[in-house]
Amino acid sequence: MTDLKARAKINLSLDVKGIRPDGYHEICTIMQTLELYDRVWVWIIDSGVQIQCADDKVPCDEQNTAYKAAALMQRKYKIKSGIAVKLEKNIPISAGLAGGSADAAAVVKAINKKFNLKLSNEQLIETGKEIGADVPFCIVGGTALAEGIGEILTPLKPLPSVKVLLVCPRFGVSTAKIFEQYREKRVKERPDTCALLKAIDRGDINALASGMVNVLESVTAREHTIINKTKAALIKYGALGSQMSGSGPTVFGLFDDEEIAVSAAKKLRKRGLRCLLTNTFNEES
Repeated sequence: MTDLKARAKINLSLDVKGIRPDGYHEICTIMQTLELYDRVWVWIIDSGVQIQCADDKVPCDEQNTAYKAAALMQRKYKIKSGIAVKLEKNIPISAGLAGGSADAAAVVKAINKKFNLKLSNEQLIETGKEIGADVPFCIVGGTALAEGIGEILTPLKPLPSVKVLLVCPRFGVSTAKIFEQYREKRVKERPDTCALLKAIDRGDINALASGMVNVLESVTAREHTIINKTKAALIKYGALGSQMSGSGPTVFGLFDDEEIAVSAAKKLRKRGLRCLLTNTFNEES
């Protein structure tokens, strides 16, 4: 049985460049892996694909991205035996943290190892692209610029370890619906990606945090006022910068002081908000 950690991600910036001929949105986003993770176990069974998860909000059928990943690997690489997957969910669901994509990436990597397929990172990324837009990044992890629909990845200099306070509203959003409702004319501010890349290269967390912008807030925050209220509260309680991750609704704050981050989490929990305190994660850190 193979046991892997499927790590969450945040978007340190997110811009939408337009709609491609295939109907997908062209994006430009800086993504960062977190220490927060789901646990994923993969083992061989006689036939088919089986998903196990104690969380009743998680589908255990063809809707599950881990199921899609296992089934795709079976078809694509002509694997005759069955595959079972057990998920222990710690990443909030439909929260903009790529929990499902991280699980799928872990399954792809586990099957590659278990069946000795010897697939390169490029091949794994191509396979991940067929499952979902965030899966290629979740396969690679770390700090990266993602373009196209998320499959064109440029690794970046690893961030210094930074405290990340996640504030997760008790509702989820559909990424597909957020993109459907996105209108460029509603966007008031776009990220200066070049400036953010320079800040990352020199390890300037303050410049990075103050320059974070996510254009999808023009959709999600418009519908859910709690997002802007949470961003303001995080700044008030000492975050260097705050932003919604992905299509939301999770809002995160970056902190360079653990005590301030812990204090902020306590204050936000008193407001009835669900908070998770974690760190940025890179393999070298």
